[in-house]
Amino acid sequence: MTFRDLYDGFLFDLDGVVYAGQGAIPGAAEAISELKVSGFGIGFVTNNASRSEAAVAEHLRELGVPADESCVFGSARTGVELLGEEVERGASVYVVGSDYLSGLVAEAGYEALSLEQMEHGARADAVIQGFDPGLGWRHLAAASYAIAGGAAWVATNKDATIPRAEGIAPGNGALVGTVETATGRMPAVGGKPQAPIFERAQRELGLERPLMCGDRLDTDIAGANAAGIDSALVLTGIDGRQDAERAETGLRPTYVVDSLTALVSGDDPERLRLGGGEQ
Repeated sequence: MTFRDLYDGFLFDLDGVVYAGQGAIPGAAEAISELKVSGFGIGFVTNNASRSEAAVAEHLRELGVPADESCVFGSARTGVELLGEEVERGASVYVVGSDYLSGLVAEAGYEALSLEQMEHGARADAVIQGFDPGLGWRHLAAASYAIAGGAAWVATNKDATIPRAEGIAPGNGALVGTVETATGRMPAVGGKPQAPIFERAQRELGLERPLMCGDRLDTDIAGANAAGIDSALVLTGIDGRQDAERAETGLRPTYVVDSLTALVSGDDPERLRLGGGEQ
């Protein structure tokens, strides 16, 4: 019995699973390519809200991973969809994040406000906050002022850290936490670990029994559990085996694997089940 006998498709987180920074994690591209060639459904579920699906797919192809934008599912779109539960179309939305996120907000029928407009007196009905490496104190301050003044607030995701080639860096959750401290408020959150992003990926890829592969218990694994699908904690990113063993029920993965090569190695998944044979 192998993973390919148990599942009809595989969903992958990106940072810490497929790549770290701009470089591929050893063996990841080869494993995903082998699964794709073998006819399995492949999808990428990411909380990265700074890049478009097309840009993510292009990066993956550069690393040797077979991908197009139809198989990339990002938190930016989920966050913009969540805005519809907070404010009506046509509302003004201050975008704390990338140009891509701002473009999605405008495409959805909202007035996307920039930092410059906010600092010149524009009033925001809502704030949407996603990660971008160019964000600074002024962006977070403007968001805090608007939220404290009554604006609705959506965060694309709350990953506290992100793995980079140089090491572990602050993620969107750290920046969201700064605004939470300043305002005393909490945002509505799209993306992982919320179930809809997984359900959308499963639906659009036509999968009945997918396996979610991620490196974070609090987003990848918790989200898979929320969506009712099996998961594998991949030990190439943030969380380790001991973290999984100590985790509460909602954060516990089905399996723990050293890398994505375990999916194609022919190993018995039962040996890799959390609390199972391999330690």
